[in-house]
Amino acid sequence: MKKHIIDKKTGISYTLCGDYYLPNLELKEQEEAHYGKYGMFRKSFLKEHRSGLYSSYLLTGKLTAHLNEVDQQANERMEVLVDQMMERQAITEELKVRDQMAWVGAVNNIRNAAEEIVLKEIVYI
Repeated sequence: MKKHIIDKKTGISYTLCGDYYLPNLELKEQEEAHYGKYGMFRKSFLKEHRSGLYSSYLLTGKLTAHLNEVDQQANERMEVLVDQMMERQAITEELKVRDQMAWVGAVNNIRNAAEEIVLKEIVYI
């Protein structure tokens, strides 16, 4: 038996190990993982609900780049939404000085609402 063979249909090379031919697979260099909360949420979502897409990203070496991109988009969208909502609801530094607890409550509500929007629009699609 030959030590190395190449499948003409797929172009994958195989090496004989004992009685079996095993594919010669190599991992491509991947982008450095620097994703945060939203990237991890996206990864969990893909694993649980879009396993085919997750496997495709993983096998092509694009998973880390995708998660980095989703995390960056989600963080940028959060900043924009929070700023817009604070402006529309007139949550200012003056309120922070005058009534700190009211300011904290209002900002927490805004952040929670913005996060729901981001998760629905970017992460869980």
